[in-house]
Amino acid sequence: METITFDKLLLKTAFCCMASDGKIDTREVDLIKIMCGQSPLFNDFDFTNEINILLEKINERGTEFIQNYFQVLNNSNLSEQEQLIIIDFAIKTINADEVVEYSEVKFFKAIRKCLTITDEIILTKYPDLEFYLEEDINIESKLDKLISNYFSSVEIPKFEQLNVENLKNE
Repeated sequence: METITFDKLLLKTAFCCMASDGKIDTREVDLIKIMCGQSPLFNDFDFTNEINILLEKINERGTEFIQNYFQVLNNSNLSEQEQLIIIDFAIKTINADEVVEYSEVKFFKAIRKCLTITDEIILTKYPDLEFYLEEDINIESKLDKLISNYFSSVEIPKFEQLNVENLKNE
């Protein structure tokens, strides 16, 4: 089982959310770069290198890369605060391009199933996330069913290398 530091798990979460609709929008990349720049978790962090490593891995491994992410997240022992940070990065990334595809909602629901935090705690901090937390009518609540449903509705394309040097860094 792969072990991963929280900062890398957080970046991988945002990256996977960005790629979950099969498109990488520059607004999503820009937001992730800004969030990493503002977080003390990412001191001495080479964003361009790290994001391009993830890009290479998803291009090489496709759905296996995403499945590995869910496996690592599901087996992580995260504090309540860390889980809220994961949710924050995920939702902000999903909303960054101002278009929320249902594949992204399903992806978030799969992330949610990997976390132990209660819906009540999530809704206390993020009251607008109720839609993201609702059970799908035709899906059992098991993580493998959610992930399988996500993969049946999206094809992971090959992504181009990212040039993040010209993006905002606020």
